[in-house]
Amino acid sequence: MLFRILLVILILLAIDFYVYQGVRLVLRPFSITTYRITGFAYWSVTLVAVTILLLGFFTDWHTWNKAIRTYSFAFVVIIYLSKIFVVLFLVVDDVLRIFRWTGSFVSDTFFHSPGKISARANGISRFEFLTKLGLFIGAIPFVSLIFGMINGAYDYRVRKVTLKFPHLPGTFKGLRILQFSDLHSGSFMGTNHLEKAVQLMLEQKPDVIFFTGDLVNDLCSEAVEFRETLKKIKAPLGVYSILGNHDYGDYYRWKTMDEKKENLERLKKFHGELGWNILLNNHTFIEKSGEKIGLIGVENWSHRATFKRYGDMKKATEGMTTSSFNILLSHDPSHWNAEITEHYPSVDLTLSGHTHGFQFGVEIPGFKWSPVQYMYKEWADLYQKNHQYLYVNRGLGFIGYPGRVGILPEITVIDLLQT
Repeated sequence: MLFRILLVILILLAIDFYVYQGVRLVLRPFSITTYRITGFAYWSVTLVAVTILLLGFFTDWHTWNKAIRTYSFAFVVIIYLSKIFVVLFLVVDDVLRIFRWTGSFVSDTFFHSPGKISARANGISRFEFLTKLGLFIGAIPFVSLIFGMINGAYDYRVRKVTLKFPHLPGTFKGLRILQFSDLHSGSFMGTNHLEKAVQLMLEQKPDVIFFTGDLVNDLCSEAVEFRETLKKIKAPLGVYSILGNHDYGDYYRWKTMDEKKENLERLKKFHGELGWNILLNNHTFIEKSGEKIGLIGVENWSHRATFKRYGDMKKATEGMTTSSFNILLSHDPSHWNAEITEHYPSVDLTLSGHTHGFQFGVEIPGFKWSPVQYMYKEWADLYQKNHQYLYVNRGLGFIGYPGRVGILPEITVIDLLQT
């Protein structure tokens, strides 16, 4: 543990020293006073960031005031993400310097007589243009992330999808599904913004509502202050929910395993208190006018080894007489390609969340990009493989960074039709 902490701090300090070399170059034309003031400010920011991280490592940051905790860690994320962009340009600069130095050294060594070696091989200066460009580009994510905290975190978007299936029971033609995911209630500052989101959900007039996991960051107690707001989420055919990876408390320092188990049991009961039907590796049916569709809910199942597996499709479908149309709620979208499309062809539609779209990226008509796509093949929106569909919700809440840039919080509305 101590080794990992030291390694993280050393890496961050290395980034700081590297970026500071670029800052020094830009400050060269200015007065010594400006140089000293800027240097003091630069290293003061580093000191604050490292102090926040050390306090986070050596104290229980869950006990911090929510606002202080949220914006302190956001400060660290914004500072170092911006510096990483600068580092990329400085690395390019240094690679070019190496090539220039090598070329000069070879030229001076083999094509100049002794005593007439050029001074070029003894010191190759940085490209000032690349350094300035790197600092400018680094300022873009800095400003964007600040703006994303102010304007993006609660800029809720309703995304509507229409799907057609030949075997959808006739009485379910026109069924309106509303999906929301990754609420992370422990990150909300009061109930006002969540009230706005719930009102927006109800305005869609859904027939059934599905919540696909991560009600909390770690603790059941995080959701308690939002009880009355969440109780307002209702639909004629019911509200159904599953657990996400954060709901199990795996990222909290528990004093005993019994405390962890008790927290999870409280959270499961809390779903019931809200009027939600929680599915824990089991299935049910949604009935309407004598016809029904199957609904399966699994606990968290990920294809990535970094996440614990609690889900069990075999258990969830045990004894199930599948309907002509079946929906699966599974928090992690990697489950779909890893198991569902291969072994469960009766699942027509899978609903997932988990990725948040990294809360950062670019979305314009016909194009979307986010760093999370290098970890998850299916990370946002609709995917199809043969007759099976997957929809990945971008998440309603946030965690870590208290904002969103480009990838905005989502409420999904899916209308089912017959072909």
